[in-house]
Amino acid sequence: MRRTVPLMITFIVGLTLILAVFIPPEPFDTMNREFSVYFDIIAVFAFVLGGGNLLRLHGDRVYRRGKDWKFSIVTLAGFAVTLVVGLGKIGGPPGVRGDLMAPGTWFRFVFNAVLTPLSATMFALLAFYVASASFRAFRAKTPEATILLVSGFIILLGRTFLGGILTGWLPDSLSFLTIPNLADWIMAWPNTAGQRAIVIGIALGVTATSLRLILGIERGYLGSD
Repeated sequence: MRRTVPLMITFIVGLTLILAVFIPPEPFDTMNREFSVYFDIIAVFAFVLGGGNLLRLHGDRVYRRGKDWKFSIVTLAGFAVTLVVGLGKIGGPPGVRGDLMAPGTWFRFVFNAVLTPLSATMFALLAFYVASASFRAFRAKTPEATILLVSGFIILLGRTFLGGILTGWLPDSLSFLTIPNLADWIMAWPNTAGQRAIVIGIALGVTATSLRLILGIERGYLGSD
């Protein structure tokens, strides 16, 4: 019974949401909206569990003086400050519908003065890892790797002033062979085709996983007991 009830709920909700897409009239439209509200409620509990898990993991690391425990103190302090200024809406309009990002709010200050610079710093550091990974990937050992290397080289040059200088001498009849135009063509056609293939593959994977959940084949979310 402990497994049967969750499987039945998953089957009914999943089937209803699928039918609501293909059968818009009532009652499926109303049921779709109602289930969406319940999804938001469950998502709130997921955020609470995530915050509790963060406190447990980093609190335990600080208590045991584990590896990099001082960074855990910074994480816990940042989490506590953000939570307090967000829930309390300090410096902003009070009430449930008060805007957290209103001018003068502490939450907006934390977002603009702390989170935004940290995000920029993280992406700046990731650039070095991307460059290192590109150097390892762009090795012309196979025909496919050679195509990738040439395409990446053209796009890199096409996004700088060197691309126009190197091929600026070509006549107008051969302007499509200039590096900037070749870079635009690669981004507009082969790149778009590759992205669509990836999206289709992801959609098929999501569909297969959803059907496994709805039909009760995939039961990992029920736990081991």
